Amino acid sequence: MATLHPRINVTFEKTTAGLLTQLAHHKRQSVASLVRELTLEALERQEDMYFSQLAERIDVEGAKTYSHDDTWK
Repeated sequence: MATLHPRINVTFEKTTAGLLTQLAHHKRQSVASLVRELTLEALERQEDMYFSQLAERIDVEGAKTYSHDDTWK
């Protein structure tokens, strides 16, 4: 059967797989959905860190600034 979403196989150590299984059971969801949820959270965190670092790099003393109204004219 075809699927709309690509599948990715991931291999974990036994201890990690056991922890994921326990957490999934506790949250009443499948291990696959838990791994997907955790992966999406990690990707969001990575994106936040990237943009935070970018903002720090361009936030320099004396940089030209624009008002909100001027920006959206």
